[in-house]
Amino acid sequence: MDLPVDEWKSYILQKWSLLPKSIQVTISTAEALSDIFLHSSLLLQPEDEMFLKRLSGGYLVGKDPGAPLFYREEGNKKFHEKDYMGATLLYSKGVAHSRPSTEDISLCYANRSAALFHLGQYETCLKDIVRAQSHGYPENLQPKMLLRKAECLVTLGRLQEASQTISDLESNFAATPTLAASQFQILQRTLCRLKRKVQEKETLTETFPALLTKALEDMELREENVHVRGASSSVSLRVDPLKGRSLVATKDILPGELLVKEDAFVSVLNPGEMPPRHEGLESKWDTRVTNGDLYCHRCLKPTLATVPCDGCSYAKYCSQECLQQAWDLYHSVECSLGGLLLTLGVFCHVALRSTLLARFEDVGKVRMTLCGETCNRDVSSPEGKNLAQALSYDLGGEREQRGKTVETSVPGCGIDGKYENNYNAVFHLLPHTENHSPEHKFLCALSVSALGRQLQAAGSQPFTAGLKSSKLEAAEAPVLYPEWNIWGVAMLRHMLQLQCNAQAITAIQQTGSKGSLITEHRQVRLATGLFPVVSLLNHSCSPNASVSFISTVATVRASQPIRKGQEVLHCYGPHESRMGVAERHQKLRSQYFFDCNCPPCEREKQRPSALEPRREAFCCHRCRALLQGDDVLSCGSTSCPASVRRHHLDSRLQDLQQQVGLARKLLRNCKAERAIQLLLGCQHDAESFLSAEHSVVGEIADDLAQAYAALGDWKKSASHLQKSLRVVEVRHGPSSVEMGHELFKLAQIFFNGLAIPEALNTIQRAEKVLLVHYGPWNDEIQELQKMKSCLMDLLPIPMGPSE
Repeated sequence: MDLPVDEWKSYILQKWSLLPKSIQVTISTAEALSDIFLHSSLLLQPEDEMFLKRLSGGYLVGKDPGAPLFYREEGNKKFHEKDYMGATLLYSKGVAHSRPSTEDISLCYANRSAALFHLGQYETCLKDIVRAQSHGYPENLQPKMLLRKAECLVTLGRLQEASQTISDLESNFAATPTLAASQFQILQRTLCRLKRKVQEKETLTETFPALLTKALEDMELREENVHVRGASSSVSLRVDPLKGRSLVATKDILPGELLVKEDAFVSVLNPGEMPPRHEGLESKWDTRVTNGDLYCHRCLKPTLATVPCDGCSYAKYCSQECLQQAWDLYHSVECSLGGLLLTLGVFCHVALRSTLLARFEDVGKVRMTLCGETCNRDVSSPEGKNLAQALSYDLGGEREQRGKTVETSVPGCGIDGKYENNYNAVFHLLPHTENHSPEHKFLCALSVSALGRQLQAAGSQPFTAGLKSSKLEAAEAPVLYPEWNIWGVAMLRHMLQLQCNAQAITAIQQTGSKGSLITEHRQVRLATGLFPVVSLLNHSCSPNASVSFISTVATVRASQPIRKGQEVLHCYGPHESRMGVAERHQKLRSQYFFDCNCPPCEREKQRPSALEPRREAFCCHRCRALLQGDDVLSCGSTSCPASVRRHHLDSRLQDLQQQVGLARKLLRNCKAERAIQLLLGCQHDAESFLSAEHSVVGEIADDLAQAYAALGDWKKSASHLQKSLRVVEVRHGPSSVEMGHELFKLAQIFFNGLAIPEALNTIQRAEKVLLVHYGPWNDEIQELQKMKSCLMDLLPIPMGPSE
C-alpha cells in the first residue's frame, strides 16, 4: 500500500538486475538525489510505461455509465432487508460513478436520502434531497421526496420550514392532479399527519452539534510556543549532534498535558483493499466497503453521505467545500491519475501532493531550496545546465542575493528562526539517502519518472500553472523537461523521507456483530501524512508521550510525568510491552536506520537470555513455576525436577491458538454456546502450561467475556474480562492506552448488567486513563459520560432523617 504494487516492484527489480554493472555502480554510489534521479529516469523505456499503464488500467476509477444502476439496485435490496447502513454505502457508490446533472445521480441521491432518514440522519437526509433536486430529480417523483423533507424538518423542530413545505405540496397537488386516486389519498393522509405533528410540537432544540468541530476548537494549546508553530510553550526545540532535532520540556509536565497540536502539511487517505478489476468476471463492480467509502478524502472526517468528484469515481468528500478545496489545491492534477497513483502507492501519492502544495508558498524560496539540492552538484552536466537555466527564469533578481540569505543553525527553520508547518520544514526532513538500498532508490526514482512522463504526456504543467510570479511571467517560460526534473528530484526526496517520517493517521473503528451491546474497537490506519513538528519527536520503546488523531490533526499528550529538561519521546511502533528487544532492534534498524539504546533496551540487553519476560513464559505443569532455558526448559523451582523440550511447548501453543481461532469464528457466526465450550477447554489447556500473564491467556479470557455478553450473561462476562484486564495491566501498565480500552469494555458490561457501583467505579478508572492519551473529545470518553449520566439517574434519592 505504501510502496507500488507487487507487480511493478518485481518488474523494476528485474530491470535493475539486468542493468550493466557499471550503471548499477553509478546509481549505487551517487550521493546526490539529483544524480540518482537523472541517471535512473534516463533508463525508463516506453515498454516500462506500457506495462505500468496496463497495471493502472485495472483500477476502476473513472465514471462507468453502467455502475449507477447496478449499485442502486444492490442498495435497494439492502434497503428492503432494512439494512439501511449497507444501502447508504451502496447508493454512495452509485453516486460516485454518476455524471453530474443526470437522472442517475439524482436517483442515487434520492434513494440515499431515504436510507439516511431511516438511520435518523435527518440533517444529512435534507442535504441529499437538495442534491437530488439540483441534479434534476424527475418531477413525477418529487412528492414522495418532499414528504420525506417535511418529516425531517418536523423531527428537527424546524416547524416554519416544515409548514412551508407542506403548503407547497398541497399547492402542487391542486395545480397538477396527476397522481392516481389511491396514491393521492395516501399522500393526503400523510400530509394531515404531518400537520398534526407541527401543531403538537412546540419547540425542539437541535440535537446535532458538530462534535468534531467543537472538539478541535476546545482542543487548544494553553500557550503556543513562539519558536515552534503548533507546539506548547512547555517544550523547546533542541539540536543534538548525535540524535539531531528533538523536543525537550521547559518545565515539569503532568500526564495528559497537550504538548503539540498540528494539522498535517499533507495527508493521503489509504485506499484499503482495492483489488484491480479482472476482465471476464460476471460483475466488474465491487460492493465491498473500503476506507475510501467511509471517510472524506481531504479532511478524513467519517461520512456516510459522500460527495464525489465530478471527474472520477474514486475521490469522495464530506461536503462541497472540501471537494472544492481539494480540487484547487491538488486534485485538479490528480484526478486523471487515479489508477496510476493507486498502482504506484501511497508514498508516491504523498510525494506528488507535497510538491503540489509547495506551489502555494513563496515560489522563489521553494525553487531556491530545490536548486540548492538539484543544481549544485550537477551544473557541469548538460542536464544540470538546463536545470540552472530554467531556475534562472524563476529566481530573477533573487539569485544575485543568495549570498545574503540568512542561514539558520536548525534545519527546517525559517530565516526568523521559527520552525513552521510548511514546505521548508517538510523539505528538511531527512531522506536517509545513504541508508536506502540501491534497488529501493531505483524503484522510487523510476516510479516518480513514470508519473512525470504521464503528466507531460497529458500536456500538464502542474508546478507552474496558476502560480503568481512576476519574474516568471516576464521571462520566457522554461520548457517542462527541466522544470519537471527540479520537482522530480523533490518528489524522490519526499518518497525516501516517508519511510522514516510518515505518520500513520489512525482512527478507532467499531467492530463486532451488528446490534451487539458490547462495542469492540480496533485501531485502523486511515491515512498517511507528514507532520513536521511531530516528526521532531524521537523514539523510545517506553515512551512518555502519546500521539492521537482527530481528522487530519495530530495531538501529542504527555502520558507520564516529564521533568524539566527531559526529552519528549513517543514510540515508532516497536514497544517493550509488545515485542522483545531483539525483534524491536531489528524493526527499528530496518525501517528507521538506528540502534535504540533507550532504558528498556539497555535493561533487556543486560538480562540473562534464560530469563524470559514472565508475560510470554511457559510454566511447569506440576508446580506452576516458570520454566527456564533454551532448547530444553527446566522448572525454576529447585525442588521440582520437571523439564520439557521447547519445541514441544511451541507446538502445543500453536495448536491452542488454532482452537482459539475456531472459537472466534463460531462467535462471529453467532454460535456463542459452542464458542464458550471450545474456549473453556482452551482456557483449561492454557492454564496448564502458560504463565498467568501470557498474552494468549488474556485473549481467551477476553473472548469468553464477549461470548457470555452475547448471551446476556453479564456477571460471567465481567468475571472473564477482569481476568483479561489483569493480563493487560501486567503487559502494558496500569495507565496504558490498552488498559483504557479494556476498562471501557468492562464499564459497558457492568452498565448493561445494571451493576451500578461497579460500573461507576470502572467508568471513573477508564476516564482517568483515556483522558491522558486522548483528551476529553475521544468517542469512548463521550460514551462513558453518557453511561455515567444514565446510571446517576438510576441511583436512589437519599432520604432525609425522619422527624
